[in-house]
Amino acid sequence: MLRSPGRLSGIVTDRPVSLHAAAVLRIGYGLLYLAFLLREFPHRDEIWGPGSPWTPALARQLFDQTGWFSVLTLSDGQVYFEFCYATALVTSVLFMIGWRTRAVSILFAALVASFHARAIFMTDGGDNLILLMVLYLCFTACGRRWSLDARRARLRASPEQVDSPSSSPGPSNLRHQLLPAQRLLSTALHNCAMFVIAAQVCIVYGSAGLYKVQGGSWENGTALHYVVNLDLFRPWPALSLMVDSHPLLIAVATYMTVLLQVAFPFVLFSRLKYIVLTMLLGMHLGIAFLMGLPLFSGAMIVADAVFLPDRVYQLPGAWWRRTFRPAGAGGAGGWRRAGNSAAPPQPGSVLAYEGDCGFGRATTDRISRRAAPQIDAVP
Repeated sequence: MLRSPGRLSGIVTDRPVSLHAAAVLRIGYGLLYLAFLLREFPHRDEIWGPGSPWTPALARQLFDQTGWFSVLTLSDGQVYFEFCYATALVTSVLFMIGWRTRAVSILFAALVASFHARAIFMTDGGDNLILLMVLYLCFTACGRRWSLDARRARLRASPEQVDSPSSSPGPSNLRHQLLPAQRLLSTALHNCAMFVIAAQVCIVYGSAGLYKVQGGSWENGTALHYVVNLDLFRPWPALSLMVDSHPLLIAVATYMTVLLQVAFPFVLFSRLKYIVLTMLLGMHLGIAFLMGLPLFSGAMIVADAVFLPDRVYQLPGAWWRRTFRPAGAGGAGGWRRAGNSAAPPQPGSVLAYEGDCGFGRATTDRISRRAAPQIDAVP
């Protein structure tokens, strides 16, 4: 029992977890918000601009009561609004591709919060979860994988740039001494933020399922019948009528929705979670097409990605490396399929390296290019 606090501290501070999942969240929410802004571009003035029925004056009155703030209400001018909108579009792209992620994530969160607060009664509510997630992502290391920051770190990590620490006092020596503390703090913040993201998704599913259990229409299996007959959620009335013509399908979908949402927090530590996540993916796709809520469905699908381990995201890359290898010295260059080689590579040595170390990855890449296929590099 005395070792439990130390073990828990080690889990939080040893190494950053779910770096690939954090990258998926960054890419997913950056892409979703970019698509959202582009979709509403023709209607931007009516939703967020000076021409909105929810005027900037009304928004400021609401902020006085709620404590919210939006940069869009700093000026009522059209030019200022267009500048803010263009900034939001550019920031969404930069956040998605992972350019200077630490700083851009804070700017992106501030812009998402500003747009959300400015038109809180004008959108469909799908941006609520996006707002929460981008705030949490500010504390994660979501730019360490699949980003321009990760590419820049790999290019900088070369043997020529790795020198022994300077013994003379100075700013560089002080920075070198502070690096372990900086890494420890960054790892702890990242791991705690990823845990909060996972807990937030569990709360969303659990509370939604428990609220549904209390409803009579969900209890008797008719809730979705009323949903598909609401004019606000019928982008394709013919499709809604076709689905509503199958009462058994409606009842099964109603009960399965409640069951999946209530059971979700309890299956996370078993292999059943992959089945549940697949079924939830189908449920969200159905919501997107049948109810016309693509932003909400996309936000939930991206949030579910936090529960997939990094090895799942590494499978495509591992398959590619096993299937395609660099051509040998006697080849014509480029890439070739490993199975089409005239002389299959002989089994060689295995080089194990620290996957989170930029210098280790860069050095291993150089060794692999010169010694492949005799050496198989494994992180």
